[in-house]
Amino acid sequence: MLHQRQIAADGFAVTEKVLPDAAIATLIAATGSHLEHGRGGIRNLLALGAVARLAESQAIRDLVEPVLGADARAVRGTLFDKTPDANWKVPWHQDLSIAVQQRVDLDGYGPWSVKAGVVHVQPPVDILEKMLAVRIHLDDCHEENGVVRVIPGSHAIGRLSVEKIGEITAIARSVSCPVRAGGVLLMRPLLLHASSASSVPSHRRVIHVDYASAELPAGLSWFQK
Repeated sequence: MLHQRQIAADGFAVTEKVLPDAAIATLIAATGSHLEHGRGGIRNLLALGAVARLAESQAIRDLVEPVLGADARAVRGTLFDKTPDANWKVPWHQDLSIAVQQRVDLDGYGPWSVKAGVVHVQPPVDILEKMLAVRIHLDDCHEENGVVRVIPGSHAIGRLSVEKIGEITAIARSVSCPVRAGGVLLMRPLLLHASSASSVPSHRRVIHVDYASAELPAGLSWFQK
């Protein structure tokens, strides 16, 4: 499939018109009551039935399985929403942490943190290389409301220090990833990406679901089983 080849080469791909308008409306209604005023998102989103069903829907799995295989499973869900009351800039970075059931001190795992009551850890690179982020857009995302920018191919470099990220982003060509409502941005976690604050007073709701085909070592379990 075309998106599979692009993800292998560039670390990302955009697929439009994945969800119909009715599905988008259902997801906005399901998540809206959980968004607190002034907060820019919801963690542990897979606890919501509508989002859990979305994560396992054929439309989404048809995007994930060609990249990760049929054994891939959703392991974390988050909603991001940039509004006038919750508007932020995200600097260039890689997504290095995973959500797990409990802390188990193992070689290659760390540092550890706790976010919204859930234990997170940075795993070895080979775990991250077997993951895919699926960003499902509930609103149009464009240059004026915090579109994601990426550096194609940077997912293949491995885990990068802050200094190395600065060196790369100073000279590398970045690409914006506008996505219309109902479309999906697929990204490898190690892909360098960033976004600006929104310059327009409107919602920019994105359901971000992480999928993994990797098994964690004995004693360590994905938070979302």
